[in-house]
Amino acid sequence: MSKKIRVIVVDDSALVRSLLAEIINRQHDMECIGTAHDPLIAREMIREMNPDVITLDVEMPRMDGIDFLGRLMRLRPMPVVMVSTLTERGAEVTMKALELGAVDFVAKPRVGLASGLQDLAGQIVDKIRVAAVAHVHRMQRPVSASSKAGAAPAPAAATSLLGRLSTEKLIFIGASTGGTEAIKEILVQLPADCPAIVITQHMPPGFTTSFAARLNGLCQITVKEAVHGERILPGHAYIAPGGKQFSIQRSGANYVAVVDDGPPVNRHKPSVEVLFKSAAAVVGRNAFGIMLTGMGADGASAMREMRDAGSYNYVQDEASCIVFGMPREAIAKGAADEVLPLNQIAPALITRLRGSTDRAHHRI
Repeated sequence: MSKKIRVIVVDDSALVRSLLAEIINRQHDMECIGTAHDPLIAREMIREMNPDVITLDVEMPRMDGIDFLGRLMRLRPMPVVMVSTLTERGAEVTMKALELGAVDFVAKPRVGLASGLQDLAGQIVDKIRVAAVAHVHRMQRPVSASSKAGAAPAPAAATSLLGRLSTEKLIFIGASTGGTEAIKEILVQLPADCPAIVITQHMPPGFTTSFAARLNGLCQITVKEAVHGERILPGHAYIAPGGKQFSIQRSGANYVAVVDDGPPVNRHKPSVEVLFKSAAAVVGRNAFGIMLTGMGADGASAMREMRDAGSYNYVQDEASCIVFGMPREAIAKGAADEVLPLNQIAPALITRLRGSTDRAHHRI
């Protein structure tokens, strides 16, 4: 029998601790080896019991979850799944937690806590399983959100791109677990006049607004949630709203956003498959595809369709991924033109955009 995933639950609510422990212990492949009602107790338990994963509440007595997470990821990096409240402040704090190194998060319901957590049981244990195999890196000093005026400049080589080319090209990004920081790593390197970027990051409703706002404060480009029917403009990045499907269609000479309440695809809503299929069908050789860290195979088949339609595709390499699932599947499908470390994707894209002529001359 394979070793069970050993989990410690950290939450100041006795009810939440009990419910999460029960959900975990129902699984054949995991066990709750302890619970703690504050981070100071959790710290001792982690030292003594050496868990595989911890679930961590955001708001707790004596030391809040964010302070504790920051110390943990500097001193003893390990997989953490945050348990957040579905509020505007909860969403902002969750984005901070992901920046500090949390693998993923679960949004606990504001009402009907007991029944709501039971409804989320499948999602909770799936995230714990993913966290258990995630590549957790020691936290570097995070970039702090700032005003546009104070945003870190793009590399000098990327200060200006492409004039008319920026209106013709479109960059498509798909990501899941670990993707919020991977997307940030790419977007902060892009200059203000880069082609439009459209992004699907697996994320529930209520969190993508904060995600977009956080990125908008860090990047030279404008970052926002996608709105149905809006024109897709150069120098802008558009993020699929949580709980909606996002795709692109053409209207005359322009690309426009399609945001709708379509069904889940590959169990996801938003789904990378939906966005990338529209790239293959509508944008063709004017598309660039980027597949980043994430569990599963969402978007891999559609990314191959993009390549067959003439796009040029970058896939994140295993060493720099939190979870290599989606990139691995894209590579297996033959969807990748280049497999690169995360920090090399934006420079490679900029170089190719600068020297872009006929797509056929650049096929590797």
